[in-house]
Amino acid sequence: MILEWMGESQAMALIGCLGGLLLGLAARMGRFCSLGAIEDALYGGSWDRARMWGVALGGAIVLTFAAQALGWAGIESSIYLSTAFSPLAVVTGGLLFGYGMAMAGNCGFGALARLGGGDLRSFVIVLVMGLSALAILSGPLARLRLTLFPTPPAPRSQGIAHELGDLVGLSPAIPGIAIGLLLLAVALSSRSYLRNGRSIFWGVVIAVAITSAWVGTSWVAATGFAASPITSHTFAAPLGGSMLWLMTASGTALNFGVGSVAGVLTGAFLGSLVKGHFRWEACEDPRELRRQIGGAALMGLGAVLALGCTVGQGLSAFSVLAFSAPLAAASIILGAAFGLRQLITGFAAG
Repeated sequence: MILEWMGESQAMALIGCLGGLLLGLAARMGRFCSLGAIEDALYGGSWDRARMWGVALGGAIVLTFAAQALGWAGIESSIYLSTAFSPLAVVTGGLLFGYGMAMAGNCGFGALARLGGGDLRSFVIVLVMGLSALAILSGPLARLRLTLFPTPPAPRSQGIAHELGDLVGLSPAIPGIAIGLLLLAVALSSRSYLRNGRSIFWGVVIAVAITSAWVGTSWVAATGFAASPITSHTFAAPLGGSMLWLMTASGTALNFGVGSVAGVLTGAFLGSLVKGHFRWEACEDPRELRRQIGGAALMGLGAVLALGCTVGQGLSAFSVLAFSAPLAAASIILGAAFGLRQLITGFAAG
């Protein structure tokens, strides 16, 4: 048996690595980027990358709920559907994350993808964001977080599809798949975008990466002996967790997050080589570096409060239609739009 030979923690890391590899390739070869999509839509007059996100999101929802209906994905046990959340914390965290993302010029996932292409500025973003996330998750700021944003009572319902299913007496897979197909229809409603086969292809690849994590970790949880979380990709706390594992591997087990981070770096590196984009880059402007460090710190803080980043909430939580996902995604977009306006126009009139 694979798990007997490999062990649960190594299997979880491998599942994360394989999905992360697909995400890293999509970032470098498909130009998948959340901040880029927002900036293109607001200032570039192009919605192609936003539609690509829609393809990834709609596809992930359809595939995830199809896997749940087949008994392949126990998404009800995921943190997004089994843990109560504070709407105030999610909105605050989303706004902080979005603004920090604009200041840093990347989210955590985007920084990993750029680092895989040789951008040493992103190395600083990854380090600071990982440290910031750990500081508020389990470090000296954890008590302050719990004081300002106490844990609410257990959730009444698990998620949007589960709530709709309960209302009409259907399996949550039916409304879940219907919502996913609707999002796909909206994303593919542009005739010009339908000609962009590369963008659509990489959107589907991202959907597969997200769903493969739910299926793979569900398999480990169901067949292994140790308690294993059912999870998918996110890039905030796993950045800090990867740093901890690199420093204390002899006393810290591998996990899904460490594998996911390694996979994105590897996929981005391979993608940059294929595209001929790999080159070493460094920051020459101290003011830019200061802004990026501050933005990375805000992203780590915001991601913990919001229970995820652009990938964690914007894709993984959304793929199971968690109540927190639309709230977090809207807050992140609003925070990023505010930050981009500050950087690009300086809030000048017009």
